[in-house]
Amino acid sequence: MIVRRVILNSRPGKNGNPVAENFRVEEVNLPDNINEGQLKVRTLYLSVDPYMRCRMNEDTGSDYITPWQLSQVVDGGGVGIIEESKHTNFTKGDFVTSFYWPWQTKVILDGNNLQKVDPQLVDGHLSYFLGAIGMPGLTSLIGIQEKGHITAGSNQTMVVSGAAGACGSLAGQIGHLMGCSRVVGICGTHEKCLFLTSELGFDAAINYKKGNVAEQLREFCPAGVDVYFDNVGGDISDTVISQMNQNSHIILCGQISQYNKDVPYPPPLTPAVEAIRKERNITRERFLVLNYKDKFESGILQLSQWFKEGKLKIKETMINGLENMGAAFQSMMTGGNIGKQIVCISEETSL
Repeated sequence: MIVRRVILNSRPGKNGNPVAENFRVEEVNLPDNINEGQLKVRTLYLSVDPYMRCRMNEDTGSDYITPWQLSQVVDGGGVGIIEESKHTNFTKGDFVTSFYWPWQTKVILDGNNLQKVDPQLVDGHLSYFLGAIGMPGLTSLIGIQEKGHITAGSNQTMVVSGAAGACGSLAGQIGHLMGCSRVVGICGTHEKCLFLTSELGFDAAINYKKGNVAEQLREFCPAGVDVYFDNVGGDISDTVISQMNQNSHIILCGQISQYNKDVPYPPPLTPAVEAIRKERNITRERFLVLNYKDKFESGILQLSQWFKEGKLKIKETMINGLENMGAAFQSMMTGGNIGKQIVCISEETSL
């Protein structure tokens, strides 16, 4: 059977901006027979995420992420439906997900590397397993639980950068749900600001491309900042940190402003900002959601419950077609998405 897949065509270079042309679609033959323990699955949805920028380099700069190989199939978060199973834990028609799903229309996978998912948890929106009811949701929830130190009723103010993205759009809502009295988002367009305040319940939003961010922060966070959910790093983070309170906390989720630069992760703060951090005893610890696997199951159930109760609003930017994976990645890296960027490969969930 002929299937289509996406391979890494070229690397952007450690300091380069990724473009759609770094990826290429090709046709390949999928064997008709599968072995014991294997599954033949049809891909439904694929995820593009900022951390993948590191996988485009020969050296990812991290011990837990492996680089993509040139001329080899690219992989990432995916969800699909089983068409044939030779694994005791799975049957035809089951929905499954993996963090290492090949960017391919149909694929043969080892059943031991897949997790079965229950469509009822997402009211049938299977793509949510790649976003709010998946890794971005867990990253936001566990990050806030473990590093945010939020106490309900203590009038804490949270600031979220990259606030209209996959993690940021969830983090602000979770901050409210866990007891922050004020949540302020920072993002890059007027449309995103409006979305945060009118749909997601943020108390205020700042467009960092318009006006003075420091002034607006002072206006919207008169009591200073107690918790900072940092998705971007760079100048924006320096501005936020300078307005953080004594004994406050930074949740280091991502540093997208630094991903096209050859710097260590997490990038060191400038000496002036590091001096502020030390003087005010602000915590800024590396956070890796994969270190908290024991909390995944309860986390998914909590996120699903909030979603079903209407307390957690979920937003996606959906692009159709495997041939658009590269374009979707480039768009996501430059802020073209609101909420989670998803690529729909097939919507056919019947067999």
